[in-house]
Amino acid sequence: MAMPFDCDTAEDEARLLMHFASGDRNAARVLTQRFAPVAFGYAMRRLGDRSVAEDIAQDAMLRLWKTAPDWQEGRARISTWLYQVVSNLCTDWFRRRKDYGQAGDDDLSQVVDETHAGAEAQLQHQARLVALNAALMTLPERQRLAVEMRHIEGFSNPEIAAALDTRVEAVESLTARGKRALAKVLAEKQDELGFQDG
Repeated sequence: MAMPFDCDTAEDEARLLMHFASGDRNAARVLTQRFAPVAFGYAMRRLGDRSVAEDIAQDAMLRLWKTAPDWQEGRARISTWLYQVVSNLCTDWFRRRKDYGQAGDDDLSQVVDETHAGAEAQLQHQARLVALNAALMTLPERQRLAVEMRHIEGFSNPEIAAALDTRVEAVESLTARGKRALAKVLAEKQDELGFQDG
């Protein structure tokens, strides 16, 4: 009979990865069911493109499988580690695009709602994602991760501190500096992107 796994704490997650690394198929199933949707959700919110988000989530999960034998208790939660990996993969994807600031033919083919209003809303959403990601990529990596994790994904400061291997006070400073820099970059596009101060 398959052994059930809890995933409520970092220790539970470390134990789950240890079982996976030793060949436990049930642990592999639990990891996939619990964390593949998390990775996909992160990527989808960053990219707005289902097929690319699926590829990035798969790549992130493969990296988790590879790191499993070396995972140590006391590391960040799997979800925060996975977020860092997905965020970096998304950033790499945007950097590889020649003109990531402009929608291309592939972006237009993603519009599934054939009504004018639906197509317009989809294109506006895509333009917002592209502009936001371009602005985020101007930040230093640790500031970018702190801002994304706190204000986009809703992680707590202690969770971010664990993921970035730093103190909570440093996270607060990174987030504040990152928000100020981001606001500067987006100052001319606040109405377009729907950003509010605060």
